[in-house]
Amino acid sequence: MDTLETQAFHLILHGGNARSYAMEAISHAKHGEFEEAEANIQKALQELQKAHSLQTDLIQREAGGDQTKVTLLMVHAQDHLMNAITVKELASEFIALYKKIAEE
Repeated sequence: MDTLETQAFHLILHGGNARSYAMEAISHAKHGEFEEAEANIQKALQELQKAHSLQTDLIQREAGGDQTKVTLLMVHAQDHLMNAITVKELASEFIALYKKIAEE
């Protein structure tokens, strides 16, 4: 397996982990477990940072002249990452809403 495929699989891995942590955060917030929710958001952020680092490496390599072959696997990996980012942002909003409801 070449480096590009490996990086695509790592993007999928870290994106999937981030999405899972974000969904767990929503579940914790729903049950009033706000410390656990915030801890899961932090875990999601760590996974997204790992994925972003891989993505940045790919972009820098391409900018340096190493042409990146666009494959279905890489498109799938980018899709996972973008979905994870969206779910994490929405999870943060859900947590804020659940906190507001709990205060009332």
